[in-house]
Amino acid sequence: MWFAADETKPLRFFAGIWTSWTSVRKLKEGEVTVDLFGFLTTEANAVVAPYHPKAMPVILERQEEIETWLTAPAPVALQLQRPLQESSLQVL
Repeated sequence: MWFAADETKPLRFFAGIWTSWTSVRKLKEGEVTVDLFGFLTTEANAVVAPYHPKAMPVILERQEEIETWLTAPAPVALQLQRPLQESSLQVL
C-alpha cells in the first residue's frame, strides 16, 4: 500500500533513530558492526487503519517538527508521537 500527501507527493520524514551495533550474529562471520535503524510509531489514523489497524509511523511534515525531533530533549521530541491528521494523507 502506498500513502502520500497528495498527487504531488511532497517529501515526508519518519521520526526514527539509528545506531551502530557490534556483535556476533553468525559464528562463521564472527564479530561484525552494522547500522541498525528503527522508527517511532503511534496509533493508526482513519486513513491507515483499514490497512494496518495497530500502528503507523510518526510522520514529520514541517521543518520545525524535524528540528524538534533531532535537537529537543526526549520529553519534548516525544510530543510528536501522534497520528497524522487524516486530511494530510491519502491512499494511492
